[in-house]
This record gives sequence, C-alpha cells and structure tokens, in this order.
Amino acid sequence: MVKFSRELEAQLIPEWKDAFVDYRQLKKHIKKIKLYISTSATTTTIPFSGHQSRRRFGFSLLDPIRAALTSRFSTSLDHPIQTDEEKLHELVFVRLRDDEVKSFMEKLSEELEKVNNFYTTKESDFLERGEALIKQLQILSKVKQIFHDHHRRRQHHRRSLSPPSLASPASPASLLSRLSSDSSLSESMEETEEAESEGTPVADEVIAVLEKNGVSFIGSARNKAKKGEKPKMAAMRIHIPATTPGRTISAVSSMIWEDLVNGSRKEGSGGGGDYISRKKIQCAEKMIRGAFIELYRGLGLLKTYSSLNMVAFTKILKKFEKVSNQQQASTSFLKKVKRSHFISSDKVVRLGDEVESIFTEHFTGHDKKKAMKYLKPQQPKESHMITFFVGLFTGSFVTLFSVYAILAHFCGIFSSTSKSGYVETVYPIFSMFALLSLHIFLYGCNLIAWRSTRINHNFIFEFKPNTALKHRDAFLICASFMTTVVGAMVIHLLLRSTNVSSHHLDALPGILLLTFTGLLICPFNIFYRSTRYCFLRVIRNIVFSPLYRVLMVDFFMADQLTSQIPFLRHMEFTACYFMAGIFQTDPYETCTHSKQYKLLAYVISFMPYYWRAMQCVRRYIEEGYDNKHLANAGKYVSAMLAAAVRWKYAAEPNTLWLAAVIISSTAATFYQLYWDFVQDWGLMDLRSKNAWLRDELILKNKSIYYVSMGLNFVLRLAWVESVMRLNLGQVDHRLVDFLLASLEIIRRGHWNFYRLENEQLNNAGKFRAVKTVPLPFREMESDG
Repeated sequence: MVKFSRELEAQLIPEWKDAFVDYRQLKKHIKKIKLYISTSATTTTIPFSGHQSRRRFGFSLLDPIRAALTSRFSTSLDHPIQTDEEKLHELVFVRLRDDEVKSFMEKLSEELEKVNNFYTTKESDFLERGEALIKQLQILSKVKQIFHDHHRRRQHHRRSLSPPSLASPASPASLLSRLSSDSSLSESMEETEEAESEGTPVADEVIAVLEKNGVSFIGSARNKAKKGEKPKMAAMRIHIPATTPGRTISAVSSMIWEDLVNGSRKEGSGGGGDYISRKKIQCAEKMIRGAFIELYRGLGLLKTYSSLNMVAFTKILKKFEKVSNQQQASTSFLKKVKRSHFISSDKVVRLGDEVESIFTEHFTGHDKKKAMKYLKPQQPKESHMITFFVGLFTGSFVTLFSVYAILAHFCGIFSSTSKSGYVETVYPIFSMFALLSLHIFLYGCNLIAWRSTRINHNFIFEFKPNTALKHRDAFLICASFMTTVVGAMVIHLLLRSTNVSSHHLDALPGILLLTFTGLLICPFNIFYRSTRYCFLRVIRNIVFSPLYRVLMVDFFMADQLTSQIPFLRHMEFTACYFMAGIFQTDPYETCTHSKQYKLLAYVISFMPYYWRAMQCVRRYIEEGYDNKHLANAGKYVSAMLAAAVRWKYAAEPNTLWLAAVIISSTAATFYQLYWDFVQDWGLMDLRSKNAWLRDELILKNKSIYYVSMGLNFVLRLAWVESVMRLNLGQVDHRLVDFLLASLEIIRRGHWNFYRLENEQLNNAGKFRAVKTVPLPFREMESDG
C-alpha cells in the first residue's frame, strides 16, 4: 500500500506546493511524541526488573523470610529513594511529551491558518476574475447586438431605397450596371449616409455601451465636433500586461477596439468595415473564451487543493490519536478543520457551475458535451502502438548502421588511399540530420526527467496538454528520422559501388532533404501537425527578432539554436552544394574556398547569438527596462566577438590572433558559466542553506548539482580543441568536429533540465498555476 505522504506528493499542484499542509513535518512531530511515550513507559518498569530477575532462579522456602526482611529495610531506606527517582523520570518524560503535543497542536493550527489564508486569497482572486469575465461577456453581447441591429437597419434602408427593378433577383453584373447608371439612387444613398452620420451611427452606440460599462477613453470620451466638421473619435488603446501568455492575443487585442469603433465610421456601401468589425468581434470572443477556460481550470485546481488538504488533516489527526490516545483533542480539531473556510465555503463550486452554464450557452450553442471538451479536455491515452514503432525503428536503425559500417569498411571510403569527394560531400549532409536527431532524442530525455520531477513544462512553454509532444513521440520522431537517414546512406553507398554517375548520387541526399522539408510544412493533419506548426511559428519569431513579443518558448528555442551552429553551417553547405551544382562544374570548391562562402559562414555562425541578443533587448524594453536583460544580451555579444576573433585567426593563423582568441574566448566562457550557474540555474547562492546551491531543490541528491556544474564547465571548454587543433593521429578532423558538436548538444540538453527546474521554482514561488489571459475591454489611461 502506498503511503499517503507519497500519494500527496504525487497529486498536489507543484506550483502550490508550499501552500499545502506540511504533512512530513507533522509526521516528524508525531514520531517524537511516540518516542517520548515509549521511553516513559520503559522507565516505569525499571524498578521491577531486579525482582523479576531474581524470580527466574526458582522458588525457595526462605523466600518469605527474605521478603519480610527486605520489605522492612527497603521501607525505611531504599524504597523512598527509588520512588522519587521513578517519579522524577516519569515527570520529565511526561513534561517532554506534553510539550511535544503542545508543539504539534500549535504547528497544526499554523498549517490550518496557512491553508485557510491561501484558499481565501485564491478564492477571492478567482471570484473577481469571474465577475470581470461576466461583465466582459455582457459588453461583448451588447456590442454584437449593436452591430447586428446596424447591419439589419442598413439592409432595410437598401431594400426600401431600391427601385422595383432591383427588387427582383439579378446577376451581380446587371446590378452593378444599374447602380452606376441610376443617379437618383446614388443621391438617395448619399442622403441616407448623411442621415446616419447626423443620427446615432454604430460607432457612437458602441462608445455609449463601453462608457456605460465603465470603459473610459484616453482623454475625453468623444471630441466635440467643430462647426462644419464630423465628430472625431478619441483614440483607444488596450493595456496588455507584461505577463501576456499568448502572442496572437497580444498582437491582435492592441488594435481590436480601435479598429472596431473607428473602422465602423469608414464603412462604405460595400460593407468592408463591417467585415473588419466582425473579425475583431470574433477575436475578442476568442480571448474571453480562453479566459473562461483558464478560470475553470483554476477553480478545478482550487477544489483539488481543498480536498487534498482535508484528507491530509484527517490522516494526520488519526495518526496523532493513535499515538497519544487523545481522542477528544483530535476530534475537536477535526471539527475545527471541517468548519474552516476552505471546507465550508461553496463559492468555488457555485462559480464553477456558473462558468459551465455560461460557457455552454454562449460558446457552444447549449451543447454541454462540446463545452466540457473545452473546459475539461481529455488527455490522449498513451498508445502502445507508438512504443512498438519506437522499438521497430530503433532496431532498424541499429541494423542499417551496422550494415553501413561493414560496407564502408569493405569499400575503404575512409582510408587514406580512397578517392576524395565522398567524405567532403556526404559528411555535411548526413551529419546535419544526425545532429538534429540527437537534439530531438535529448529533448525526449528532458521530457522524461521533467515528468518524473513534476516540472510542468507544458504550462511554462504554454503548450496545450492534449497536443503537446510526449517523450515517446520525441523518441519516435528521432528513431524514424535516423532510420530513414541511415537507410539513405546505405543506398548511397551501394549506388556508389556500382559506378553510378555523381549527378545521380548527389540527387539522393537532395531528395532526402526535400522530403523532410516537405513533411515539415505539410498542411495535412499527419505526423504531429500541431507540433510542426508550433515549431515553424517559433522559428519565425526568432528570425524576425525583435519584431515579436518574446515568450519563454521563443528564447528557449533560440538558446537551442546557439548550440546548433554546426548544424546551420552544414545546412549552408548543403544548400550551396546543390545550388552551385546547377551552375558550376565543381560545386565543392565553390562552397569551401570562395570568399563569399566564408563570409556567409561567418554570418551564420553569429546569427543565433544576434537573434538571442535582440530578444534580450526586446524584453528589456517590455519588462520595465530591467538591466538584467541587457546583461544577458552582453553575454551573446561576447560570444559573437569570440566567434569573430576565431574566424579571423582561422584566416590569419599568427601568434597575435591566437592570443586574442584565448583572451576573448576565455572571457566569453566565464561570462556564460556565470550566467548558466547563477541566472539560468539559480545556483551559486552564497547565502543558501545548501552550500553553493539554492534553498529550494527539486532533486533530493545534492551531489547531482555539483556534478552537473562540473560537467557544464568541462563542456564549455570544448572550443579549446577547435582552436588548438590537437594532434589526434589518424582521426579525421571532420569526425572530431562532429564529436565536439555532439558534446555541445549534450551540454544543451543537460542545461535544459536545470533551466526549467529554476523556472518551475520561480512559478511555484509566485503560486502561478494558471495563465493570466488579458481581456479585450481594458484601456490604458494616458494624457497624450
């Protein structure tokens, strides 16, 4: 049977861990009480031990005489001393036991107060959010009704002003010709538009609704119209908080109501403005729907919090009653727990039922089943078919790689006497796929580690749990990817041995590259489309930094790219090789020795660092000009400078540039190590109770953190070999470069775990367990 302490740790909400009952600490108090009770019980039996030891030698006829003499002398001398010692020991242990019981009850009261306070705070927060959402939905319903009535009135005006000839059905061309030829109709339409502008158009009605519901404009609500001019609308802006979870929401909501209101004035007879307004209304509705979903999820977490704490109090009081036999104290405290606010309050339950009914009515057309799919999405069951295919592709990969190694040995392609060209052209193409597969494999390992330590990576990255990648999915992608690549390598080697022309041989890696690219952008719902499209969106946001708002997943992926510079270099060579093959007779020479290629290689080498630095600048501006982001940007600038010096040293290998390489690379390395340990991992805290670590640790074994820091330090120094070019005998330098690139990817996968561990602890420190979705009807007051 699983102990309740382990069951509680498995079910509690990680972000609210510190707000739960400290069940383990309360168990320690009970163990102390049990120890004092057992010790005091042992001391009361000590005076009888001597008599019992004498009894074990049998019965004697002289025992009555011995007993009488002993009782006489012991009554006068020994017995009072033994009684006093016995009573003294008993009083000491009873006092210690009572003190420990008192300490336990005080600790229990503190835990109850902590739970009550946290529950009350979260309950009021969710209730306020629920009231705001209901008000937002009311405003949205009124605005939708205004636009519906406006559209209906406009259609009615058109029908009433249309001549009888236009009342009958006709083709669009005939209608257009009649509208252009009929001057009286155009004049009447102009009069109607003037009448609408003089009256109460849709923009004024929307403003009236917003003002009625407490939505204020920047400056005055409406600028008074000058004589002979149309009234002008005051500018509206939406304040989006810095914790905005979604880029789509933040990008759209900043212009929703400005376009909604101002665009309605620009409506023409074609109805273009009406289309824009309708689209903005749909955007606002989507925002409110997402906020309702997050609110419902938060209410569910709060109900789980209440029930788990109630079970914890019940279990610990049963243990206390069993050990101390104080049934009355245990029963009275349990009644106190049941009368507590976190148990007796039903506001969360009622608000949850209200959210269900509102969501069902307004967002799913009274379809309860459909509403619950949004509010309580079912986690997809882990299929054994995925596990089967992982094993199948893994076995296939091992077999094909063994076949490739045997064929390569017999063909002698890696020997010094083999013809040049194979390694130079094949290595960059196939190692590109190998490095990418290694990164995906390590991400799958990260998913296992995050799941086992209850790090909520889906919440941190803002992934949908029902479509987010699982570790088996990552392993399946990696295994199928590498099986295809190694299979293509075997086919390529077999075709090469049959003296097929080099033109046809080069087509095989190109076909493989085009196949994977086509699969990545495939619009059909196959092979993890949601994950592929999410990856493409993130890559787009990185490439166009700092034009997009930076989220956790964006700069996390940008950090991955800084470890995949060899992969990007191989992509550059592959693209150059195939493009140069169309125009040049010797594409290998063009893609290795030309100045343009070398310059492009340098640009590609520092582009990931540039993107990451631009993200830091964007965050510096958005998050209140925090200098920490500028310091983070400086880390990537130093990496760019070190890469530039190494590139210059490769072009001009002399002592001066070697010294510059050592100085710049060493400075950049220690800068990066400091940021890894202190900022990204949160370690190296000199005031921590755990030496050189931090106060809160998810892993119980502290030595793992010290080993990880040492490993990260060693792998950060891998650049030394790439500069010094150590003499490794017959080992090809391309193989060494591949191993160094693999070590950097391994370092990054190792870094990923501790980076998200620190993020999880930061979220738990602020008790953030649900997203804060911005609402569309929020304005930012400004004097401008």
